[in-house]
Amino acid sequence: MNIPFLANWRGRRETEQGAGLAAALADDPEGVAELFSECQLLRAQARSAGLELDGTPASLEALDQLMPRWRRDPEAVPWLGNDAGFYLGTLIVRTIPEARWQVWPNGQPVIRLASGRELNVVESGVSWAVTGSPELSQAYAEASEG
Repeated sequence: MNIPFLANWRGRRETEQGAGLAAALADDPEGVAELFSECQLLRAQARSAGLELDGTPASLEALDQLMPRWRRDPEAVPWLGNDAGFYLGTLIVRTIPEARWQVWPNGQPVIRLASGRELNVVESGVSWAVTGSPELSQAYAEASEG
């Protein structure tokens, strides 16, 4: 069903949401980055498997090796994937020179590398949670190459 008014309203709302996050990121980049780095569901899942996420690229390799028990709970998968993407993005921003968070007009947070390349780390995290691919460590390695 095509309702032009509804399509226009949805488009406006997405832009407003993106503008709000972009403004927050511009006003307090460290605060927003800290919020993105919390990843509570991912940290709890890792902790239950005996893994402590220490903010190093090696922790991404360890996450890639976990048995994907979360896939039994389809409601948890997208949330865990979001956290995985934010964790991946946090590591990239903290360890790769000039990498930073940026927000697309639709509100999607992405990583912008020094080369200008943009990485949708949340999309990568969700894909990892659902299928195991791309591996988080591989996504990090590709980002570190530029």
